[in-house]
Amino acid sequence: MREYDKLVRDRIPEVIRENDETPVTHTVEGEAYRERLREKLVEEATEFRADPSAAELGDVLDVVAAIREAETIDEGKIQRKRRAKLDEHGGFEDGVVLDRVEE
Repeated sequence: MREYDKLVRDRIPEVIRENDETPVTHTVEGEAYRERLREKLVEEATEFRADPSAAELGDVLDVVAAIREAETIDEGKIQRKRRAKLDEHGGFEDGVVLDRVEE
């Protein structure tokens, strides 16, 4: 028996059954679902850090999309906030690393 206690993609139980194993699952809603999505974002970002592939980045983007929907955040609002932050603070293209701020 393997223990997981984590949010998984909707078809994972079906895949497990196809491998002649028995998944034990439950569903979450509301704030519990949103919290599980936040945990999943960290998990997927960690996996992308270890394997910076298109597949892993796709997983990160899938979780971000699910979070946006679960939190009912308008895509246009996200883009406006991104642009405002880019205008005010810039992006990450230059690779600037802040070592310290001296007084």
